[in-house]
Amino acid sequence: MSWAEIYPWRGPQAGEPVIRQIYDQVRGAIMQSALKPGDRLPSSRDFARRLGVARASVVAAYDLLLAEGYAVGRPGSGTYVSTDLSGVAELKPVADAAPRSPSVLPERVRDLDEVVLPPPQADQRLFTSGRTLLDARAMDAWARSTRRALRTLGPVHFGYSDPRGDTELRAAICDYLRAARGVICEPDQVIVTAGAQHAVDIAARVLLKQGDRVWMEDPGYPATRHALAAMGADIFHAPVDRSGIVVAAGVEAAADARVAFVTPSHQYPLGMTLSMGRRMELLAWARAAGAWIVEDDYASEFRYSGPPLESLQGLDGGERVIYVGTLNKALFPGLRMGYLVAPRPLASALVNARQLMDRQPPTLTQAIVLDFIREGQFAAHIRRRRLAYKAQRDALAAALEAQLGHLLEVDVPDQGMTLIAYLKGEASDLEAEDAAARGGISVRAISRLYRQAEPRQGLMLGFSGFPERMMAGGVARLARALG
Repeated sequence: MSWAEIYPWRGPQAGEPVIRQIYDQVRGAIMQSALKPGDRLPSSRDFARRLGVARASVVAAYDLLLAEGYAVGRPGSGTYVSTDLSGVAELKPVADAAPRSPSVLPERVRDLDEVVLPPPQADQRLFTSGRTLLDARAMDAWARSTRRALRTLGPVHFGYSDPRGDTELRAAICDYLRAARGVICEPDQVIVTAGAQHAVDIAARVLLKQGDRVWMEDPGYPATRHALAAMGADIFHAPVDRSGIVVAAGVEAAADARVAFVTPSHQYPLGMTLSMGRRMELLAWARAAGAWIVEDDYASEFRYSGPPLESLQGLDGGERVIYVGTLNKALFPGLRMGYLVAPRPLASALVNARQLMDRQPPTLTQAIVLDFIREGQFAAHIRRRRLAYKAQRDALAAALEAQLGHLLEVDVPDQGMTLIAYLKGEASDLEAEDAAARGGISVRAISRLYRQAEPRQGLMLGFSGFPERMMAGGVARLARALG
């Protein structure tokens, strides 16, 4: 492939020889890497027609490029950018890239520059969190859904569509949430997003203005904290205990908060479930204060003891709760599809905010997911993954207790895709994280996720992305790294 066909070549201007202008343009495109080594240059006849010049001028310019090593000729094929530019590399112009003083940048730019997020899921190291596994049956079913979607492409796939997402897909998501999570909703309340983080960002844009107070769990999900900070929110970090977020602490410190961002089904990162008493307490505060709750229900599909818990939104009836979920954890992170369920008073504003951000979700991806759900493959995949992830969790927990029980206290979660192993004694989880990384193992120190509460020293290990057979050997490597 060569970008020469669409490069914005300019016709000759008065004042400088035509041959020199053609030469300078091609040379400049090569040196700026707009044309890569091996790219085919336009034929002299075609190039002359585009520029409105005599073909002889283009041939002469090409002769100069050939003579200086920028181009090579291939008999019967054409003229190409040289694959060896080492002899002319010193001629490459150096851009004036002097960094601007940070003092002239907006404060929010500096804040976002300092954001540190987890490594991308391309990280193949054992125990990286956020990874998923697709078995052969799911892969085959996904391929079939993709082929069917491609065969049925219609006008909707080539133009603009509903910013909320495909009507039929939203109805399917709604049916799933009613059945699996007790969510009270209709399809017109569902908005398809690129994932849970996208949904949280939409909610923050609609609900918050600079200086508004919000609650977040402490410890909590760092990407949510960064999104709220970027909005200029005044964040109160509410402590959590074995029953989840301590609502009384939030009321005492920031009763006038506009929004509470919570993970009630599976607290991030510690894994506890918000108790029924705390749920009712949180809803009562929101109603009395005229506040909103954003319920991030990530990984709710994967509960290993008993049925999935009813959503906070279902208890509320959808009055004060924005429900957020994702298919990226249920299927695979590269899918980039999630959803939010909007309370009716907020629905129009949330849709408009989503439209302003990126107009609409991808239509082809929605068609594939809809087919996958309709064929019963999504439900079947969740059932299989729930069994597999439970086995992977149990194998990891058993290996940790057997090989590292003297150093770690394992907290086996009832739900989710990660577990926490707390360090015994005075050991530092940051040092343990570094030691594991040197040994090729990915674990995450949870102490850095705390903001105001006293941090505990523990390691987060992901088990969902790695087969059961790898757990014992992976823990052995971790044991060697930790000494």
